[in-house]
Parts: sequence; C-alpha cells; structure tokens
Amino acid sequence: MDVHIITIGDELLIGQVVDTNSAWMGQQLENEGFRATWRTTVGDTERDILEAVDAAMQRAGIVLLTGGLGPTKDDITRKALCRYFGCGLHFSQEVYDNITGLFHTSGRAMNHLTRDQAMVPDACTVIRNRVGTAPCTWFEREGNVLVSMPGVPHEMKWLMTHEVLPRLKKRYGQDTYIRHRTTWVSGYTESALAIALSAFEEALPPFMKLAYLPEPGLIRLRLSAYAGDERQAEKAMDEQREKLHRLLEGHILAGEEGTLEERIGEALLSRNLCMGTAESCTGGRIAAMITSVPGSSRYFTGGIVSYDNEVKHRLLGVPEETLRRYGAVSKPVVEQMASGAIRALGCDCAVATSGIAGPDGGTAEKPVGTVWIAAAWKEKVVSGCYHFSALRETNITRASGTALSMLLDLLANDCRYLEK
Repeated sequence: MDVHIITIGDELLIGQVVDTNSAWMGQQLENEGFRATWRTTVGDTERDILEAVDAAMQRAGIVLLTGGLGPTKDDITRKALCRYFGCGLHFSQEVYDNITGLFHTSGRAMNHLTRDQAMVPDACTVIRNRVGTAPCTWFEREGNVLVSMPGVPHEMKWLMTHEVLPRLKKRYGQDTYIRHRTTWVSGYTESALAIALSAFEEALPPFMKLAYLPEPGLIRLRLSAYAGDERQAEKAMDEQREKLHRLLEGHILAGEEGTLEERIGEALLSRNLCMGTAESCTGGRIAAMITSVPGSSRYFTGGIVSYDNEVKHRLLGVPEETLRRYGAVSKPVVEQMASGAIRALGCDCAVATSGIAGPDGGTAEKPVGTVWIAAAWKEKVVSGCYHFSALRETNITRASGTALSMLLDLLANDCRYLEK
C-alpha cells in the first residue's frame, strides 16, 4: 500500500526546524510493508494545506499528516481538514479528560487555548494521544485513509508506534514484504561501480532494485526487495547479496545499515582496538563524529587539534625540519601526525588531516580544498591527497568522512589500502 506523507509548518520551509518526522515515518512504514512513495511539505496556509491533502488523497491510499495542531493561531490544520471533509467541530470529553490529566500530572494550569484542543472534527475518529494534548484524528473517504498527528516528534512517534501502524496493519494486512540490505564499498567511483555492476543490475528479479548512496570516499549499496511473500523476499535477498559480494570481493567494508562513525565503532570493537585523532583543518570534527555514537568511550581515547605547527611538533612529534621542508599540508607531515597520535594518545590506530579549508590561504601549488589525509594502524600508514572544493564547510565535512572511510578500509582489508 502506497503512503503519502505531508508535513506542515512554515518553520520547516524556512529551515528553522529540520523535518526529521518524514525520515522516521518512512523507515517505520517500510518495516511494516507500507511504501512511502510521496512526501510533501507545506506552510501554515489553509489553501496550501487543502491542495496538498487533495493531491495526496488522489495519489495514495494512505495519507499521514503531521503538524499544525497546536493551540496557537498559526496552527490551522484542524480547520483545513474540516473544510476538506465538509464538517464542523464538536467538543470531545475524552480529549478534554486526557488534556486535564496531562496538566494535572505536570502541575501546570490549563488555559482556554489548550481547552480548545478538545474541539475535534465531526468526520473523524479520535485517537487518544497519551503523551500530548493535541489529539490524533483518523478520516476515511472512498476507501482512503488520512491520519493527522501532532508535529512534535516524540508525540508522533508514540502515536505511530502504539496506534497508527497497528490500525493500518489491521485494516490493510500486509501484501508486500520489504527487505533492505546495505553494503559499504570502497575503491570505486560511483560511475565505475555502476559500470562494474551493470550486468548484475540487469539480471535482478523485477521485484528487486539496487541504489547507490555515495559517501566521502565510500559508496553504500542498498539492495531492496519488494515481494508478496516473506520467504521469497528473504531468499532472493540472500541470493543476490551473495552474488554482489562475490563480484566486489576485496572492496567490501561492511554489510549493514548505519552511519560511517557507527561502522568504525563496530570495526574497532570487533578487533578490540582503540583509536585517536590528530586534526588540523577539520578542527575536531572527526572526534565529534566518533563521540556522537553512544558507547564510543570503549574505543576512542582522545584527539589532538593541532592547528599550529608548534603543536604538531611538540605534541605529535613532527620534526621541525619536515614542517619547513614540505609544509604542513603534505604527505610526510600528515603521516607523522597519524603515527604521533598513536604514541601520544596510547591508541592502536589513528587518523590525521592537514589541509587548506578556505576560503583563503590557498596557493597555485596547494589551492583551497587541498587536504592530505592519513590513517595509521600499528606500523602501517596510508595516506592520500584530496582536492575537494572552494567551500570551507564542504571541505571539512568531506575530509572528515574520507578520513574515517580510509581507516575503515585499512581495518577491513587487513592494512591493505585500496588506492583511489
């Protein structure tokens, strides 16, 4: 069954708030056999909401809507839905009791705006929101379903998990079984990998497809199966994934979903290793990525941000002569930074970066975006020179991701780095 997700709010359109609801909902829907095939974001304007709802109801059997249900004047979703379904509002004692209970528990005083949230559309079925004051409402028209939920993420997640998904599964059953498997690949550009896998893609069963998801220095391959039978989906996925791994033998880094920093953590824990960082142009970004993962204290010892050459020399042991002769942005310096981090931090492996993030500081020989990156494990040190862009944030982001992918590659291939 196809699903159209609509998120409502001016704050989403102007970038003041990032829409995380759609991504989470899409994942949960896929897990239960529903496909999110469209996604729309509109502002707090009744006309736009009505147009979006009408288009969605024509496209998909299920429409899931979040946002615009608060007590303030800019929250107009309820009004727009009443107009669309041709109904008025009535007072719901059930919703009111839920609101008063929540306010009593939290010790807050309820005002008239909050009380107004107990006014619900006549044409809906009310679903109790046990973690918030705005009710969830379920509408039906000509076999289609529209569910309106609060935009507050923790309220939407509770409703989806405990109410909406169970009701959708009961109503529609499960006619599609969806399986995804992700494989991390190194040593290819996206176009080169597409050429290498062209015959594999053409031979895939019609209910399967392959997606390319590039990361800095890596590519994630997502193999997806959409089958009417669970055993068929599992069997086909296992067979095709095995073929894929045989074709890419020596280039496979990991075979699960997740972020690059999570994959690094798993690789280190599985080998009982710890790591550190020596960063210049990335300014601690790599350390922040690693420590964003819960439990990273088990494998991350620390990092040194060596912006100044004196810090590279004094804390990381890079000889002054090497810095004078080659400059800070060079192969010898970045490799010695990585090795120096292992010594200084007492870790098993480390990554290092030194480059020109921009917007100024570049030369004809080393323009803005030039970054040397190294990874070290025991006595093995690998490195590469990269030319990213003229944009500072892009250079920092891509250098950080590339450094981690280099280390992951080093660990996964037994210290055998695949040259780009």
